[in-house]
Amino acid sequence: MIIITVALVSVLLNLFLVWYVIRMVRKFLYISENFSDLFLTFKSFEAFVKSIYQMEILYGEPVIQDLIGRTKIVIEEIEVFRDVFEYTLDEELEEEINDIAKEAEEEH
Repeated sequence: MIIITVALVSVLLNLFLVWYVIRMVRKFLYISENFSDLFLTFKSFEAFVKSIYQMEILYGEPVIQDLIGRTKIVIEEIEVFRDVFEYTLDEELEEEINDIAKEAEEEH
């Protein structure tokens, strides 16, 4: 009788752990996808701010220069988190990110 009870508790505990692991993996994938989107958004924003900075009217504007610097800091922080979740990066999204970075370098 004790063996049956222990076996039943063990099975229930294992089922709970499997359910919990599946739930955590789903959350991990969701967070990973959102970090990639956030990174892409900030890279686009950085390219936009740099293009504004290149305008003759605003060239050399210290506020925009500071904005570019702060944007780079935010992107670096996002990259730290992105490295943790890089196992689920979408290849097309990665290509978009690289294209935006190339465009920004060419404009600069």
